[in-house]
Amino acid sequence: MIELDMYDETSALNEEQLNEINSLLTFAAKKEGVETGAELSVTFVDNERIQEINREYRDKDRPTDVISFAMEELGEGEMEIHYQDDAPRILGDIVISVPKAEEQAKDYGHSLKRELGFLALHGLLHLLGYDHENEKDEKEMFDKQKEILNAYGLKRT
Repeated sequence: MIELDMYDETSALNEEQLNEINSLLTFAAKKEGVETGAELSVTFVDNERIQEINREYRDKDRPTDVISFAMEELGEGEMEIHYQDDAPRILGDIVISVPKAEEQAKDYGHSLKRELGFLALHGLLHLLGYDHENEKDEKEMFDKQKEILNAYGLKRT
């Protein structure tokens, strides 16, 4: 089982919604073979906060739906992380805009539960090394998302 910390800075989500995301991410991590004890965090924010983060870290001055910060992804000038044998793997952080999720759920005609699940899973897959920078990688990542969401029971309706 993964160690998951969740923070709702918006106070917009209820316990059931947070538990559902925890359950989905635990399911996905198990399906992806993530070792027991691996750690990650998910923070739910408003559009203003995610726009600040997007501007600061991605040089894009607009709100977005989800941003992931993978601890194991090497940026320019960064050193590789080496874990001690008994240390937990730290996957990283996921930040989700609740207003963007609500807007997109409405636009796509599905539930907020499905949209939040999609965004959280999308963030987790980024932490695990999936990306969508080119057509081949995008297909692989989106096929994986669909497979996991369907297996979990969050199908697109």
